Amino acid sequence: MATWDWQVFCKNTIDGEVIPSCFGSGGDITYLNWLMSAWGWTLSVSALALVVALAVGSLMGILRTTPNKWLVFIGDAWTETFRNIPLLVQIFLWYHVLPALIPPLRQVPSFILVVLALGFFTSARIAEQVRAGIQSLPKGQRYAGLAMGLTLPQTYRYVLLPVAFRIVIPPLTSESMNIIKNSSVAFAVSIAELTMYALQVSEETSKGIEIYLAVTGLYFISAFFVNRLALFIEHRVQVPGMLGAGR
Repeated sequence: MATWDWQVFCKNTIDGEVIPSCFGSGGDITYLNWLMSAWGWTLSVSALALVVALAVGSLMGILRTTPNKWLVFIGDAWTETFRNIPLLVQIFLWYHVLPALIPPLRQVPSFILVVLALGFFTSARIAEQVRAGIQSLPKGQRYAGLAMGLTLPQTYRYVLLPVAFRIVIPPLTSESMNIIKNSSVAFAVSIAELTMYALQVSEETSKGIEIYLAVTGLYFISAFFVNRLALFIEHRVQVPGMLGAGR
């Protein structure tokens, strides 16, 4: 039976010597240092991709509910395109194909390309949720806003979206958690996030059980924190009488 060696995280990445504090100093870097750095990259990719996804997904979801058929077409085309292409394929398209077709993209760091790929992929799912949230509202709310003299954009801003976004917080929570898990594909283009860390360090140290358990724990902690934060926000902004209120 294999013996677990949790001291692997305290070892110097250069010579394998154990550092008592587990955190290196100066030129010393331990596997724990590297793990924290990888966690930081995972959170950075996830947070920025979520910002992109929320901004673009919300816009596309709104376009799909407007009376203008061309705006609806744009929103539908965006959603179906990015929803029906596997994420890993999109990562490779952004990293290998688009820079060949658009030379300025060759100067863009791979980190940004991964953020865009993950953000646009998730935006298609958020667009569907925002569309459903808006369409779940009684049509009388839109007509009431227009009857009061509001323009269509003002009706969306002041009447429809404040309620619709509160309704879709639960599915947005799931997407926020998924984006953390989906960030693992960044290892395919050499982003030093948690999955890449696990692959490399388990090969270097032959301590796959300890490494993968630690990485799994950090993924769980990250997703659980997002879940709790979103649940707190949901309870703070819920609309009395709407579906989900009082949960």
